[in-house]
Amino acid sequence: MEPTTTDTVPVRVLDVSGADYRRAFELFLAGTDEKPRTHARLSEIAAALPQRRVLLDLGAGEGRTTAHLARSFDRVIAVEPSAAMREKLRAACPEALVLPEPIDRARPPEPADLVHLSHVLYYVPEGDWLSTVSRALDWTAPGGALLVVLQNPDSPCMRMAEHFTGARYDLRPLLDRLRTAHPAHDYALETLALHYRTPHLGEAVDVA
Repeated sequence: MEPTTTDTVPVRVLDVSGADYRRAFELFLAGTDEKPRTHARLSEIAAALPQRRVLLDLGAGEGRTTAHLARSFDRVIAVEPSAAMREKLRAACPEALVLPEPIDRARPPEPADLVHLSHVLYYVPEGDWLSTVSRALDWTAPGGALLVVLQNPDSPCMRMAEHFTGARYDLRPLLDRLRTAHPAHDYALETLALHYRTPHLGEAVDVA
């Protein structure tokens, strides 16, 4: 009997603690309008909260968004397992209590009025999305809000990623599972129109 073969190609995954990832991430930040547009929306959401005592930023990265949101809260807790990102995070938001553990091992000391889980689920197996977000819900204070942020799966960027890797990061199925698992909460899905632009093909390829 002849052995069977497949046509699958291994996908290269960058080490998020390495220089290649940091360079690509910085190139992306330099060419996207994501920060100003999302920061404006986040400020509106924070302003509408009944209380703004504690912010919990899960996967805070280099801390730009953490620092922006921190202006609206009395205290800030940030979870960031990457040592390289923590260095920038502490510089951007020195008043934050920074926890170095991954989300599944983190132990925030108090519930938060706003829990921000932004661009983290790419690094979590989809089968663990519900448990990860449920954990974040447990850290949300009564009357508070949990924000889960991912790129729009129907955007050109994410359609390209799906074409080459087969991976699709879509919050809509998760939303249905959350409504079933935690029916006492209110849920909403919102999409912002954001863009990444660069005049340099090499940079576009690196970010892609």
